[in-house]
Amino acid sequence: MRMISYENFGKASDVLHLSDQDLPAPRRGEVCVELAYSGVNPSDVKARAGSRPGVTKPPFPQIVPHSDGAGVISAVGPGVDSARIGERVWIWNGQWQRAFGTAASHIVLPDEQAVALPDSVSLETGAILGIPGLTAAHTVFGGGEITGQTVVIHGGAGTVGYLAIQLAKWGGAKVITTARGAGMARCASAGADVVLDYKADDLADQILAANNGDLVTRIIEVEFGQNIATDTAVIAPNGTIAAYGSALNMTPSLPFYPLLFKAVTIDIVLIYLLRKTERIRAIDKLHSALADGALDCPVQKVFGLKDAALAHEAVEAGGRAGAVLINVAG
Repeated sequence: MRMISYENFGKASDVLHLSDQDLPAPRRGEVCVELAYSGVNPSDVKARAGSRPGVTKPPFPQIVPHSDGAGVISAVGPGVDSARIGERVWIWNGQWQRAFGTAASHIVLPDEQAVALPDSVSLETGAILGIPGLTAAHTVFGGGEITGQTVVIHGGAGTVGYLAIQLAKWGGAKVITTARGAGMARCASAGADVVLDYKADDLADQILAANNGDLVTRIIEVEFGQNIATDTAVIAPNGTIAAYGSALNMTPSLPFYPLLFKAVTIDIVLIYLLRKTERIRAIDKLHSALADGALDCPVQKVFGLKDAALAHEAVEAGGRAGAVLINVAG
């Protein structure tokens, strides 16, 4: 199989390299997927750069990066129904706690991590459903149905936020989102009811005004530490802050007393560790929204496998208007 790998942390152009390796056979309970696309996420580039706190060296001698991807099952191991051969699938947790991810022509992994892709859904979209799709679906629906609720989505112009806006509207919620510049029009195009500038000094007041003065029941948070004061001001009693990021402030101070007397739930979301029932629910929501034509998963650019370093640099640069994929078959 052809693959991109690295042995040391560093700049993408310095450490990522293309090579060939024998294709392993799937063991009991595993499938081999011939991949078409590999999704490149911020977590992938942070892992390759060695920027995760407390991690000083790669956890494996050789790493094929990326957790997301889509393709066709080409072989199955013992205990897996042979009828799965030829099935179009998308991948979750491809490289989570494993050495070999999806930046390759093939991947061998447990049967349940290759999810049947609905016939109407492209392989490109399938490669986005892992980290961005499941994060969006779980943060929106992790507390149950949201019909008639107001949901605040911070960072709606990002890939997760953009998907979350669409899912929340499909789920029957009023959506207030934050962005800036060109991102504000992007949020509006996703269906947000109200788009606010996240830099506004009176952001909390603007959120409340947009909700007729009422507090909101659910907040989807990409910058937990940066926004905790605003979130505390606008969250309703027994509301939930579902936080999947806090890059600008990784050691936030919490206004515990106000949060306590609203009995606020703070749900820290790490999509890799979803319980099985939670993951199944998120998958069902994604597939249902796609079937209803309610979810668009835009792609900013597709790179060839040999240009994996450029794909990583595109993700690191930020400001994207869609996902970054690698055509591993091309």
